[in-house]
Amino acid sequence: MSTSLSRAAAPESAERVYRKVFFRLVPFLMLLWVVAWIDRVNIGFVKLRMLDDLGWSETIYGIGAGIFFIGYFLFEVPSNLLLQKIGAKKTIMRITLGWGVVSVLMMFATTPEMFYVLRFLLGVFEAGFYPGIILYLTYWFPANRRAKAFGMFMSASAFAGVIGGPLAGWIMNTMDGVAGLSSWQWVFIIEGIPSIILGVVTFFYLTDRPKHAKWLTPTEREFVQAELDNEVHAEEKQHSMLAALRGKTIWLFILIFFCIIAANSSLTFYGPTLIAEVGFGDPLVVGWIMAGINLLGAAGMISAGFISDRTGDSRIQTSISAALGAVGLAGAALLIDTSPIGAISCLALALVGTMSAIPVFWQMPNRFLVGAAAAGGVALINSIANLAGFFAPTLLGSLKDSTGSLAPGLLIVAGVEILATILIIALVPKFKESAKTTTISVPVVETAAEVAQVAVKDGGEVKA
Repeated sequence: MSTSLSRAAAPESAERVYRKVFFRLVPFLMLLWVVAWIDRVNIGFVKLRMLDDLGWSETIYGIGAGIFFIGYFLFEVPSNLLLQKIGAKKTIMRITLGWGVVSVLMMFATTPEMFYVLRFLLGVFEAGFYPGIILYLTYWFPANRRAKAFGMFMSASAFAGVIGGPLAGWIMNTMDGVAGLSSWQWVFIIEGIPSIILGVVTFFYLTDRPKHAKWLTPTEREFVQAELDNEVHAEEKQHSMLAALRGKTIWLFILIFFCIIAANSSLTFYGPTLIAEVGFGDPLVVGWIMAGINLLGAAGMISAGFISDRTGDSRIQTSISAALGAVGLAGAALLIDTSPIGAISCLALALVGTMSAIPVFWQMPNRFLVGAAAAGGVALINSIANLAGFFAPTLLGSLKDSTGSLAPGLLIVAGVEILATILIIALVPKFKESAKTTTISVPVVETAAEVAQVAVKDGGEVKA
């Protein structure tokens, strides 16, 4: 067997194996994230009609948009630990079915109380999906291949904006009054049903670990697992969740990601409002403008993943991206009352910078956490940091009610995001990820374990 395994260990064959893994898993995970993101943020478009129909204030909207993240916070760590225990496909199926049902039930949110309850439940059911996928991808890709996979997966949130904005605008312009329902109710119905369908498909499509992948050959399964095992043994990381919590590093990453998420949630829930306020009132036009901006964001996220894998410097790249996001937010705040095109251009810069920071950010904590610490730590970072998703929209809604403008809130959020850059530069230790492959010549080996031993010894990728 040895020749086939040694061929799999060669750089060109390794690329073929990981391409196979990538195209089997990442496009489907992206599809799940697209529908999840649409169901999470369609409230930003629905708001353009819902508030007028129901007579709600910006403060009610801000609290409802943000309370999603309270449910998210409370249930995210248990969900991720459950994923590690029972497997990805069962966990992700449960999550997807749950949020799909709640998304459809949002059509009944005609009182603030019901709005808050359903948004909270949406957060409860979606909790664990995003950090669960981050963890799940570490089961399949070694560190020097992860940023590209992370970037592609996370770019789905931007593609969701490309699809979801025009779709919500079209539904609101064409479905009002059909079957006696308001246009915003149809948005929740039409955009929630695909999640229910995909939840069922998930159980039959996903594979928990490489060793269970019947779509890989035995040789390919051994090779992927050997690379992952080699990586765990070759690096000194924190395996204990309690050890991770006692250290300062995880809390530093929580604070950094909190600052980034504050900006991201502000752009998500108030981007359509900003576009409407500078003079574009038609929901379909708002949707198309947001689609274009999100397309740029998707390009930024994908490019960030490729650049990070090539350069191995996620620390500097994350800090620069966050700084660009902060500059864009500040520019949008300063230009919102004077220059519609300038404000929208700055909104685009803010979204591209902020979204580009997110996939590369995860390369930093993944350098320090593995095992139980990775399962709980990634979820803990994401769940606590996502509390910014509650505070930022609530702050923006309250300030808009009291001042009549988005500008003060946007300036505050810009200041929060620039803090992420400062914290990374000042406090995150410098490290260099394995960006480039080292190829070496070795004798033909007989087992995956031998491949791993050679890789440990020589610190490179094996070439037969």
